[in-house]
Amino acid sequence: MVTWADAGTGELALPVPTGLHPVGRTTLHLVDPERPDPWSPHERRELMVSVWYPAASARGQSASYVSSAESALILALREITGEPSDLFANVRTHARTGVTPLSMTERLPLVVLSPGFAFPRTSLTGLAEELASRDYLVAAIDHNYESAAITFPGGRMTGFLAGSLEPDGPTVAGDRAADVSFVLDRLAGPRSTWPAASLVDPDRIAVVGHSMGGAAAARTMLADRRVRVGINLDGAFQPVLQGDLDRPFLIVAAEGRGRPESNPDWTRSWPRLTGWKRWLSVDGTTHSSFTDFAPLGEQIGRPIQSLPARRCVAITRAYVTAFLDLHLRQWPQPLLDGPVPAHPEVHFRQP
Repeated sequence: MVTWADAGTGELALPVPTGLHPVGRTTLHLVDPERPDPWSPHERRELMVSVWYPAASARGQSASYVSSAESALILALREITGEPSDLFANVRTHARTGVTPLSMTERLPLVVLSPGFAFPRTSLTGLAEELASRDYLVAAIDHNYESAAITFPGGRMTGFLAGSLEPDGPTVAGDRAADVSFVLDRLAGPRSTWPAASLVDPDRIAVVGHSMGGAAAARTMLADRRVRVGINLDGAFQPVLQGDLDRPFLIVAAEGRGRPESNPDWTRSWPRLTGWKRWLSVDGTTHSSFTDFAPLGEQIGRPIQSLPARRCVAITRAYVTAFLDLHLRQWPQPLLDGPVPAHPEVHFRQP
């Protein structure tokens, strides 16, 4: 059962993680000295990355969701009016900062999250906390100038510059794939800047993306063999796959995009997915239903889909976790074999 924190208090809160472990979070500022920023070429490409991990203790300061200034920009970009400008700054998360990672006898799988175009990395926090509570390391990337708001060390902020530059989808997806590979270098490679890099199992890496992030997941897998599995949460293929992608890949579609006849780029790419694959669609959902905007929208009285947010969260958690557990841990997952009575909203598609 999906529950919110302190139900009934009126507090905005992300869903409570269901795994066995408390969750820690740290934040990294990464700069690629060898690569110009695609949106501001006189700058080097720099990224903000949040890393969640299973923690040794639930003590510590609660991790913030976004700052008041970031909240105001997110509300403006999403054209949400009539709410306090610091609305999202008051969202309760379930991770703690400054806590020690849980002592493990083996390295852990790493899941890299790439958000949708204009979406902040925080929009996937609920999924990140769930996975970290289940013994995954999770790194969410803010791709600079592609988010509503990003705050860098020292308080410098950037906004959604890319939106004013008429971006080409395949170019964006390719740039994001380069971002993901750079983050992998810094988290799991010999040039790692994260003190807990020894926790990462370099042979068990996944990329999960929403919208443009889903396109980036496929592009990254084509370019970087370190990534063993990928998930596309309601994103187009940018461009339609031209070469074979031979590792496991999961597509999860909102209702409006889920049928093969309504999504030609997925239908044309489907034969190029030559490894294990599934195409799922979820009734009653919209494009943002697989993000935090499902539970948060409902809590502020602005639901973004007809399916109750608890069902959106439960379905996203169930199928994403099952896919990762199957392919990164080799745990059998009958849930992925076909429709089940517990999730009548989920359809298995076959072009």
